[in-house]
Amino acid sequence: GGAGGLELATRLGRKFGNRRLSVTLVDRNRTHIWKPLLHEVASGALSASHDAVEYIAHASRHGYRYRIGEVVGIDRAKRQAFVAPSFDEDGRQVIPPRVLG
Repeated sequence: GGAGGLELATRLGRKFGNRRLSVTLVDRNRTHIWKPLLHEVASGALSASHDAVEYIAHASRHGYRYRIGEVVGIDRAKRQAFVAPSFDEDGRQVIPPRVLG
């Protein structure tokens, strides 16, 4: 995820999406806020939703998939990414650990 991951997923998705290459972006957040604007959001000068990119909508428009989570390992030989479980605000597991690939 992040700015670098978003840019890469967008470029790869546009070029190869739904053809030779399956592109998946994994981020623990549902939205991305462009970091140069983060200080404006923190100060209250700008709403967090103003320049936030919703990953799932962006993925749909640009030919890649979005999965919420945190990558905790990669097996390059098997082309798999291991994603940690996700928890709600009360600490309950809402998404189990999983393997993508």
